[in-house]
Amino acid sequence: MKLAVLGATGSVGTQALDVARKIGCKISAISCNSDIKKAELAVREFGAELCAVENERAASELKAALKDTGCRVIAGEGAAARLAAECKADTVLNAITGIAGLMPTVKALECGKRLALANKESLVAAGAYVMALAGENNTEILPVDSEHCAIWQSLRAGKSSEVKRLILTASGGPFFGYARSDLENVTPEQAIKHPTWSMGTRITVDSATLMNKGFEVIEAAWLFGMNADKIDVIVHRESIIHSMVEYIDNTVIAQMSVPDMRTCIQYALTCPERREGMTEPLDLVKVGSLSFYKPDREAFPLLSLAERICGIGGSYGAALNGADEEAVRLFLMGKIALPRLFEAVEEATLVCGCEDTGIDAVFESDRQARAFIHDKYGIN
Repeated sequence: MKLAVLGATGSVGTQALDVARKIGCKISAISCNSDIKKAELAVREFGAELCAVENERAASELKAALKDTGCRVIAGEGAAARLAAECKADTVLNAITGIAGLMPTVKALECGKRLALANKESLVAAGAYVMALAGENNTEILPVDSEHCAIWQSLRAGKSSEVKRLILTASGGPFFGYARSDLENVTPEQAIKHPTWSMGTRITVDSATLMNKGFEVIEAAWLFGMNADKIDVIVHRESIIHSMVEYIDNTVIAQMSVPDMRTCIQYALTCPERREGMTEPLDLVKVGSLSFYKPDREAFPLLSLAERICGIGGSYGAALNGADEEAVRLFLMGKIALPRLFEAVEEATLVCGCEDTGIDAVFESDRQARAFIHDKYGIN
């Protein structure tokens, strides 16, 4: 397998490089934002032939650093999408954060490359377009997120016609047990202290608000062809069960492991085969007990909003994602409290979404939603 890793210097991308080392995978191309030192080390270690850097100045520095190698550096806006199209890899792992990962997904699928997807925005914002593109080009989308990888594995236990519902698990985040009123004065520093996972800032805030779980409902609907009303969410604080599938005979198949993204990445790259794991074995005696709770939809209403948007379709997912990304940015800057964030995201989503599923409509709804949030809640 020849692999391209997009977002190679981020959290998931770095772990993907760990997996590549372990399984002896050839990495022919990488993309990064501005961490040039990490990118240089990765290029040299794996012998990558192509590297994409959006930041022009950083790209110039990387070119100079790699002048003694045969690696070609693509620079500027859209560089990662160009890399996805031009690289010689047969599998592209998209670990780019945000809507910036959508066009690399599109280009990889247009070129018939197999896509290992960790960029949730690709399906949240443009699920109809992306899934149609995968079908037209007869290529696979392999889920990398722990919840979707768990469902994917659990679905191997039966036929699609035998599936009753999908059950996504959520850690509950740092504000588990908080009432809506308790969220008025929580700080960004509190929000980014996730109890289980080490992730990027935005996704950690989204986990704290259950928005990330709402996004995962939308992703699961597209990946597995299920309506939102057949996808349930439960809070599982230990993060040992990563998700489950319930079949029509009321049997529930769960995928369990020590929480570590490398397990999901490895399975996406080696499936349907399994390789020796990189993480410690699961010791259920040491874990002791597993707990489960209903999500508090009154305190954290964005989960229900995402389920509603999943049923509406069109470009509403793009508006939801764009509004949330901008609102989270303002929250992290201390300009908006979490309860106001909830209200802002819902209002912007319903105003800026439309029925069109085309790629132009997706980007326009994303733009409008961000502008709506900034104009109404930002400080000029």
